[in-house]
Amino acid sequence: MHDICLNMPPMVQTFDPEDLFTRRCIWVNGPVIVGAGPSGLAVAACLKDQGVPFIILERANCIASLWQNRTYDRLKLHLPKQFCQLPNVPFPEDFPEYPTKFQFISYLESYAKHFSIAPQFNETVQSAKYDETFGLWRIKTIRKIKKLGGLSSGGCAECEVEYICRSLVVATGENSEKVVPEFEGLGEFGGHVMHACDYKSGEGYGGQKVLVVGCGNSGMEVSLDLCNHNANPSMVVRSSVHVLPREVFGKSTFELAVTLMKRFPLWIVDKILLILARLILGNVEKYGLKRPSVGPLELKHTAGKTPVLDIGALEKIRSGKIKVVPGIRRFLPGKVELVDGQVLQIDSVVLATGYHSNVPSWLKEDDFFTNDGTPRNPFPNGWRGKGGLYAVGFTRRGLSGASLDAINVAHDIVKSWKEETKQKRKTVAARHRRCISHF
Repeated sequence: MHDICLNMPPMVQTFDPEDLFTRRCIWVNGPVIVGAGPSGLAVAACLKDQGVPFIILERANCIASLWQNRTYDRLKLHLPKQFCQLPNVPFPEDFPEYPTKFQFISYLESYAKHFSIAPQFNETVQSAKYDETFGLWRIKTIRKIKKLGGLSSGGCAECEVEYICRSLVVATGENSEKVVPEFEGLGEFGGHVMHACDYKSGEGYGGQKVLVVGCGNSGMEVSLDLCNHNANPSMVVRSSVHVLPREVFGKSTFELAVTLMKRFPLWIVDKILLILARLILGNVEKYGLKRPSVGPLELKHTAGKTPVLDIGALEKIRSGKIKVVPGIRRFLPGKVELVDGQVLQIDSVVLATGYHSNVPSWLKEDDFFTNDGTPRNPFPNGWRGKGGLYAVGFTRRGLSGASLDAINVAHDIVKSWKEETKQKRKTVAARHRRCISHF
């Protein structure tokens, strides 16, 4: 086995062209963490705090690539900052209650710097498989590296790397890949079509008729942003949706729910939230926003469907500035036909159709994760599998759930790592004593 030093800088490495077709094999004396988003950083920080070595693999060129590269500019945390902080480091006191996207990214970058976390960027995991014979994980990746001489000599190339370790932490999260549904005629539409992950702001959409497909938090906020930039959005609502006020009498709805859950069962808390929503927001069903038969918290826990926390879109819907329309039947050149027979003239389409996990595409196991890339065991028992396999960020409970998972995972790894290290020292000491006695 060819060992490579793990103290690699957090940047694209240069290489000798002769190494291009040589697979590098690296033994990691600790876990390999896949993903340098908030979940991966949280685990790394907890391990660093206990002196356990690790390596983080990240396919992008930065930490928190979802937040940095695939979110719109007006985005803010939907929950108060105290429910979104990572282990051991709170948000700065001068941050607002709901930090902006840019403030959250700044917090994450400071967090990584504080714990000296240096991910291996531009490295995509191709496969991860557990070798039952040796009790080890074999993780194969493709690393993007710069050719000597820089861009003038051809830019980046790729090399294969294999990591060997005893523990694997899957921290790629529930939102790794965008979901793009197939629609009849979309290829002939002729206008501009993008997923919400590529949408930044409504600038440049002024005066346009924009179809926003999806009515979750992203769909609502994109519609609101378009409206604020003098566009004319129509929002497709294909199914039922819970819309709750972000705050109730000056208190975060989420914080209120957490407080109530300590005293009452979930179904009662759901009833209370729906009554408060009706009092504050009124009857939203008359605007085309039909509520599900299952309560908002129960739906979140069982199906992972997050309720919409209203930050102004509902007012625009009431005024008619955001038009709510039913599902799509097909696209036509410059138009869309809806399931109720309406035909709308539109200029652009934004697909706020969500994301999904990419774990099944590279993790070669079928006991711990389901086919849709989420742990089989529900929260709070979905963080540990067999053979040193762990998951962080799949709780359907946002950043607070990810932080709780990170603490549990790190505690378990630290315990095993210390026991293994202690045993190794005993073995080395015994060999040393035998050598001395023979001498």
